Amino acid sequence: MTTSAPGPTPDLELKAPATGGPNADPVPTATMSTQRLRNEDYHDYSSTDVSPEESPSEGLTNFSAPGSYQRFGESNSTTWFQTLIHLLKGNIGTGLLGLPLAVKNAGLLMGPLSLLLIGIVAVHCMGILVKCAHHFCRRLNKPFVDYGDTVMYGLESSPSSWLRNHAHWGRHIVDFFLIVTQLGFCCVYFVFLADNFKQVIEAANGTTNNCHNNETVILTPTMDSRLYMLTFLPFFVLLIFIRNLRVLSIFSLLANISMLVSLVMIYQFIVQRIPNPSRLPLVAPWKTYPLFFGTAIFAFEGIGMVLPLENKMKDPRKFPLILYVGMAIITALYISLGCLGYLQFGANIQASITLNLPNCWLYQSVKLLYSIGIFFTYALQFYVPAEIIIPFFVSRVPEHCELVVDLFVRTMLVCLTCILAILIPRLDLVISLVGSVSSSALALIIPPLLEITTYYSEGMSPLVIAKDAVISIVGFVGFVVGTYEALYELIQPSNAPISINSTSAFI
Repeated sequence: MTTSAPGPTPDLELKAPATGGPNADPVPTATMSTQRLRNEDYHDYSSTDVSPEESPSEGLTNFSAPGSYQRFGESNSTTWFQTLIHLLKGNIGTGLLGLPLAVKNAGLLMGPLSLLLIGIVAVHCMGILVKCAHHFCRRLNKPFVDYGDTVMYGLESSPSSWLRNHAHWGRHIVDFFLIVTQLGFCCVYFVFLADNFKQVIEAANGTTNNCHNNETVILTPTMDSRLYMLTFLPFFVLLIFIRNLRVLSIFSLLANISMLVSLVMIYQFIVQRIPNPSRLPLVAPWKTYPLFFGTAIFAFEGIGMVLPLENKMKDPRKFPLILYVGMAIITALYISLGCLGYLQFGANIQASITLNLPNCWLYQSVKLLYSIGIFFTYALQFYVPAEIIIPFFVSRVPEHCELVVDLFVRTMLVCLTCILAILIPRLDLVISLVGSVSSSALALIIPPLLEITTYYSEGMSPLVIAKDAVISIVGFVGFVVGTYEALYELIQPSNAPISINSTSAFI
């Protein structure tokens, strides 16, 4: 989940006409910035950040030239390999590191089977979204429609007159869950950084060069993790003051490199000397399964990236194959890291597998490297809700006050994510809560309902309707139960957070 492509990769700017159905009202000038973001500069309605390489002003200039759009063979289109790399990197982030604990919450057998099933359903929902988008592109003679457009047009095609009259709420619902999802990711980053830096600093006196020593390191208490979050706050504020996407792409490159190196080192460690798994339960108690669901869907929520990636390919007809191959690789990565991490650390597995790494300088540097990558990724994730929310306020003030209002709103949004992280300082619960609340809606609930509203009037097989209904119901149940269980665990925790030296796995 989370970073853009390293190096000079093609940006994913999309030239799309103004949104709205055939009877849509004229687009107010004040909303142009927001619609430019939705249709051009940002098209990844998920945890992913595709290569941002142009400034907002340049995107606005291109918006006024729809004739420049070409569906095939565009000079800055991506190849199949570049598209595959974007897809793979877009699903690697904090959610991946939390999967070992998710497997613990489901069981050694139930966990990987459930991850496989969720992966298959998530890919199927991505395919539904692409199919419906193509349907409306052909029907409305549009070169591209995004997630919000597709849902809006799907409601306009519904046999229900009430849904047709309120079709514009389809885009509002998508935007709402986008904002919740992206700000939720930002909250996760606060907690992740605080936990990892706190552990590195507290173990500094006992950190050695021996990564296979069985000695238990006595941590030197410093300060509460919430104080670490407040310490990071001014640095995040300064980071999000960077509004130029070209500059952010440089930070994205640094994030990609640091996270890739860290991930290789994590795999290198967890495959060594795996303990006997006979004592690990194959199926965990049902009460913890909703927490598994929230974490898993948090990791798999990348549905918003499929439309912009498909639209930017030189030959988009190859995209279905790229999607299935890429998601197969991602699912295998998720299952392998989740299972190997749980097998290596057993019941001591923590909310992020980095917290279980030995207290030696090599793996302490892995924690710091991954944390640096997450820090830079914050600005890219933050860009999405900022460009949806900020134009609403900027358009209502005099021109000479626009910059001040812009920076003020950005600062308030960062403070909001910090406050929410302080209120929920447990990384596993933040990930599960964000996944249950918003990711399940974007990835599981909306796409099947979209297929029904799009094709019902044209005739659908009862089996297809039943299949879509089951997927949406399961997604909604996961949304309700996962949210309830995460909040209940937050209010009345059944187990204290594990705080144990990782080297105990070797004893």
